[in-house]
Amino acid sequence: MATFISNSPDETESFGRRFAENVKSGDVLALTGDLGAGKTQFVKGLVAGLGDRGVVTSPTFTLIHEYSGGRLPVYHFDFLRLEDQQAAERLGLDEYFFGNGVSVIEWADRFRELIPENARWISFETKAEDKRAIISK
Repeated sequence: MATFISNSPDETESFGRRFAENVKSGDVLALTGDLGAGKTQFVKGLVAGLGDRGVVTSPTFTLIHEYSGGRLPVYHFDFLRLEDQQAAERLGLDEYFFGNGVSVIEWADRFRELIPENARWISFETKAEDKRAIISK
């Protein structure tokens, strides 16, 4: 388990960029944390670190965003607004999780039973207004 302390959104994004150096095809990143804890900021850095220049936003209402302009495609999910497990299953998660890209799921703890066993869990904890603890397991 590793902990990174971020003191700004820019530091969280930089952490995501560095994290991207070690991801590979088929990786699943399960993100947890409260609203505003830095999950989407991390994904911005991850996508940029993989070489995609796309604008990264939270897929809260669209449920999934795909970024395919970098070294690996990134499939960015948000489970916050999903009503139930069946709604999540209708997204065809296995095709993404076991495909050729990196799957990143915000609010992954809402449907833990759908997350593959080999997923890397990363939690984002708000410690102060501008301070976050990012814990990867």
